[in-house]
Amino acid sequence: MRDTKNRLVDDRIVLRTLALLALTACTSSRATSAGTSNASHDIMITRREAQQTSVGPAENFTGTAHVQRLFLPTSPSRVQGAYVTFEPGAHTAWHTHPAGQILVVTAGDGYVQQWGGQRQDIHEGDVVWTPPNVKHWHGATPVGAMTHMAIVEQLDGKSAEWMEKTTDTQYNGGP
Repeated sequence: MRDTKNRLVDDRIVLRTLALLALTACTSSRATSAGTSNASHDIMITRREAQQTSVGPAENFTGTAHVQRLFLPTSPSRVQGAYVTFEPGAHTAWHTHPAGQILVVTAGDGYVQQWGGQRQDIHEGDVVWTPPNVKHWHGATPVGAMTHMAIVEQLDGKSAEWMEKTTDTQYNGGP
């Protein structure tokens, strides 16, 4: 278990990372507190009750994952974000992101694996960077839920390329 001092340092790094991403993503954001825009230079606030949550599609997930869309790209930004909560044992299929992906684990423990690499454990407070076009999967452990904030950038209107399902052997740490 990490001590409190390391945890505070980790939290500061996560907060700085998120602040920089928010600044980048919001350079031309627009809207009012209702989530609609009066002018192209207005600040945009999307209220919690307006954020849609859906179950991740079965072709992209094993088990149940709840996807809460936080924000979509607002031109010229191409950044989008979502909270994804994986129920115990739930995980993604193999996939890539054309411009890479940042995951910020906000609760629980999980796994991430790059194609050809070893499965790695991830924990609350960890930040995972997956470079562009790197085939990978991620999800919860068999015994507990895991939530992460996923931040991706669209390239030519696409944020992910979904592939085959992760096998039970791969999920369990095998080759």
